Amino acid sequence: MARPERERRHHQTTEELRTRFAEDGVRSLRERVAETRWRRRLAARRTVDTTYRVGVGVVGGLIVAVGLATIPLPGPGWLTVIAGLFVLASEFFWAERLLEFTKKHVTRWTNWLGRQPVWVRLAVALATAAFVYGVLVVTLHVMGVPWWVPGWVPLWR
Repeated sequence: MARPERERRHHQTTEELRTRFAEDGVRSLRERVAETRWRRRLAARRTVDTTYRVGVGVVGGLIVAVGLATIPLPGPGWLTVIAGLFVLASEFFWAERLLEFTKKHVTRWTNWLGRQPVWVRLAVALATAAFVYGVLVVTLHVMGVPWWVPGWVPLWR
């Protein structure tokens, strides 16, 4: 695809997103960052701008990768993925769209779960706890129990 065509498509999708944000009275994260004085100074020098964007991509990608790796483990796996998307969305349109998609679906899931009877919410909580426990047991079985875990802790050794 020719570069001008790709830029035109990118511009159209950016305009669509801007229109949607403008209707809501909100500017996108990428726009807010781009309007700051320090970011405009970086953008004025092409090499510095490219280096900065590569750095944001690497850092955001690493945060997302760590988050994806820790999703099945106890802890803030999804929160880490979303934090990485925030970093990436400060510079990249595709990450901004993915973050919007994620926010929409998390909100839908939360609203749906909130409308369910207590027994459904408990079943989801128990299924989640069972999954996390299963991942923990498999991880300990494959990697072994760390030396610093006391012997009285009831784990599969």
